[in-house]
Amino acid sequence: MKLEINESKFSLKYSIFYTLVVLAILLVPFAIYDNYTYNLEEVKTEIALKKKSIQIINEMEKFDNRFQTTFIFPRFKSYQAGLYDENGNPIFTLIEKPLSILQFKPGYHRFGNYRYYVTEFKDDRYFGAKYLVVGTEFNIYTILLNILLIFLSIITVTFILSFIILKNFSKPFKEINRALDDFIKDSMHEINTPLSIININIDLFSEKFGKNRYLSRIKSAAKILSSLYDDMNYLIKEQTINKAKKKKINFSEFLKKSVDYFTDIAELKDIKIKTDIENDIFIDFVPTKLQKIIDNNLSNAIKYSNEGGEVIITLKKEGDKIILGFKDFGIGIKEPDKIFSRYYREDITKGGFGIGLNIVNKIIIEENIKVNIVSSPGKGSYFEYIFPLKPQKLS
Repeated sequence: MKLEINESKFSLKYSIFYTLVVLAILLVPFAIYDNYTYNLEEVKTEIALKKKSIQIINEMEKFDNRFQTTFIFPRFKSYQAGLYDENGNPIFTLIEKPLSILQFKPGYHRFGNYRYYVTEFKDDRYFGAKYLVVGTEFNIYTILLNILLIFLSIITVTFILSFIILKNFSKPFKEINRALDDFIKDSMHEINTPLSIININIDLFSEKFGKNRYLSRIKSAAKILSSLYDDMNYLIKEQTINKAKKKKINFSEFLKKSVDYFTDIAELKDIKIKTDIENDIFIDFVPTKLQKIIDNNLSNAIKYSNEGGEVIITLKKEGDKIILGFKDFGIGIKEPDKIFSRYYREDITKGGFGIGLNIVNKIIIEENIKVNIVSSPGKGSYFEYIFPLKPQKLS
């Protein structure tokens, strides 16, 4: 019944979960931050363009055509500027993008990924120009990339820290699980020894002195304990059993032997087990798994039947399918959907751990076996298992 904890898998799973939670939490703040950064960059660009405009105007103010014949227009690495007349025609410009007259409104303007600032002159003292335009490239992608890098850095750090913390967090649980697993194994070993002694001595006593009612009850109780022991033992050895090879089994004889084994248990409640088993039905299956399907269903059918009732076991072959059925006329099932859940018991007074049908459920999923459950509270239940058969090869 080993509860395997894979530290890396556990840590990875929940690290991704926590990272996604952090991601969801940060989406709104980062959207606000993104908008703030964008607007801040716009303001910075506008101020820079204004400064360049003032710088160019100051240079033109210094120019005196009485002493200078040529004005060297200021040039900047990241900025372009130009002088335009009242119709928007360039007098002198370093701006490559064409500007229409509609764009010559004083102030800050956005044009795609280009930003420019227009200064309007009241007179034509600056070489007959009506407008000074200063522009620059506004790379929004660089801004977004910086924001994305910050965002990814936070997510990466969150993921790494979560992974490290959770990996260390799972270690104590793994140690507890290992100790619990060892305890269960030791306990199962201790239970097996006296249980075997009880069964052997009952058989020896019966051979020497004959059967009696009290001895039969002891033997039936011992078989119930053996059945519970087998379930626990199966869970402990589950991984090994899953690797076992399938064998060709005479399903009919296999089922009859199980019915014979549970007859003593059924007699405790004065329950009759009736069978309708077709002969010589063969199947390729792992014996231990098949035994668990049969034993747990038989055990439950007897356990939840009323005293003096009956249980009907059927096995038949229909085409390429084998159908195994267990029918009782007992208390029935209120919630059939939950019946295969581990530790689920509808009637806790009936005993058991609630693991038998969970084991069956695992097996039928692994082996692609279909199950149909028909149950009515107070009337009984019918469990039907449909085993697929491999198609026979034609020679």
